[in-house]
Amino acid sequence: MGTPSTINVNALIAAASRNATDDGLPPVHLWHPERCADMDIEILSDGRWLHDGHPITRPALVKLFSTILRKDKDGCTYLVTPVEKVKVRVARAPFIATSVQVQGEGTDQTLFFTTNVDDVVQCGPERPLRVQTDPKTLQPMPFVMVRHGLEALISRSVFYQLVDMAVEHDLGEGAQLGVWSDGAFFALGPPGIHHD
Repeated sequence: MGTPSTINVNALIAAASRNATDDGLPPVHLWHPERCADMDIEILSDGRWLHDGHPITRPALVKLFSTILRKDKDGCTYLVTPVEKVKVRVARAPFIATSVQVQGEGTDQTLFFTTNVDDVVQCGPERPLRVQTDPKTLQPMPFVMVRHGLEALISRSVFYQLVDMAVEHDLGEGAQLGVWSDGAFFALGPPGIHHD
């Protein structure tokens, strides 16, 4: 299934296509619709979008929808327009960080992540990097904040790049392995954990 065809989707497309702010994105943080539309939309852990169980195969449509995503205080992710919102099921994160670029060196370096929908995220205090560790396997699941409470899951290959550039720093709980970005240090795991 290439393109979902309902009036709600058309409204979503229209909302995503207009009212852009200075950064080119719709001002979803200003929209507080009371109506919650009923649509079956899901974002899988590999970044694929489904509508009614079928893949949305048009990258341009996925990218457009991604601009009107928002995570609300209830912990749920929504596609938002000025008049309605649609709850979206998200497996891990709505975005995938597929590459990282480094500017500068040492404590002065800044990391720029690019997502699967072409967002470029400058990692730092306002868009932090965090690593969630699976309590059973101790496998790291790294994320970087993108916008509106939405994170990108950092791909395995990108995480390996971060590990390769990691340094040790003591945040008061013992030396931790991590990376610097925009003046902030981000640990890649708990104290004493070293990713091989």
